[in-house]
Amino acid sequence: MTNSAIQISVVVPLFNEEESLPELSEWIARVMNENNFTYEVLFIDDGSKDRSWDVIVDLSLKNPHIKGHRFVRNYGKTAALQTGFQAALGDVIITMDADLQDSPDEIPELYRMIKEDRYDLVSGWKKKRYDPITKTIPTKIFNAATRGISGVELHDFNCGLKAYRKEVVKNVTIYGEMHRYIPVIAKWNGFGKIGEKVVQHQARKYGYTKFGLERFVFGFLDLLSIAFVNKFGRRPMHLFGSLGTLMFFLGSLIAFWLLGTKIYKIYISHEQYRNVTENPLFFLALVAIMVGSQLFLAGFLGELFVKQSISKSGDYLISEKAGE
Repeated sequence: MTNSAIQISVVVPLFNEEESLPELSEWIARVMNENNFTYEVLFIDDGSKDRSWDVIVDLSLKNPHIKGHRFVRNYGKTAALQTGFQAALGDVIITMDADLQDSPDEIPELYRMIKEDRYDLVSGWKKKRYDPITKTIPTKIFNAATRGISGVELHDFNCGLKAYRKEVVKNVTIYGEMHRYIPVIAKWNGFGKIGEKVVQHQARKYGYTKFGLERFVFGFLDLLSIAFVNKFGRRPMHLFGSLGTLMFFLGSLIAFWLLGTKIYKIYISHEQYRNVTENPLFFLALVAIMVGSQLFLAGFLGELFVKQSISKSGDYLISEKAGE
């Protein structure tokens, strides 16, 4: 099978899922065969401690469509997805979790939405969930906050079942805990046609969840990082320069006011006065001037770094070319 003949790449990140892998691989194969799809399945073993890798090797021997990548240690779901994206050869890339909570039966419709409806990305929405309330309530809060900050109107950013046009995954880079924000990163990189599909959420059949509540804290911090980099990553002077100029101006204004007040009391009103350095406002003004200068310098150095980086990489995304 040639690379260009692969219609769908299914990327499955996993950690300690040896029990579910045989059933999942059979389910995916059945769906693909029933719909006459050409496909590949990429199992990304994120440093499992059980027999997951042995199962993947055995499955790949039985089914040539199955491939595996194994990390030497646990790097996280984001790293697994990024590795899968780099290795994927299909025109449409579909991601799903390995715990059987995502249904492969959703694949044909997700594929159709990408190819026929021309979506860049389609995200699953587990409208009815089989998770405990300790997980569903934080998830709702997290999704609402993400919608408000990013402007991407999705109900379920955490859903592992998503479909992407190949150009999307080949032109976005994720790290940390940013796998939840691929729709946000995609939109801010120019892939703005993002759809949503209600998908079936199934109760976990084997094992237990590998994620704790701390993922929401780390995830929110990553969202702030993404928002900052998107808005000011190529123009740091707009942020640091503006804040620095404002603080320098306020500090200078306070200092001149203190000095002017002292001169007025000495030469005009002949009132008693105290030294400027005895006034706490003087030290506040001094700190504001110093911090403002440093922020402005940070913005200036940031601009030089960005200019140098762009000149080396030239990493602007081009959608099409003509006349070549």
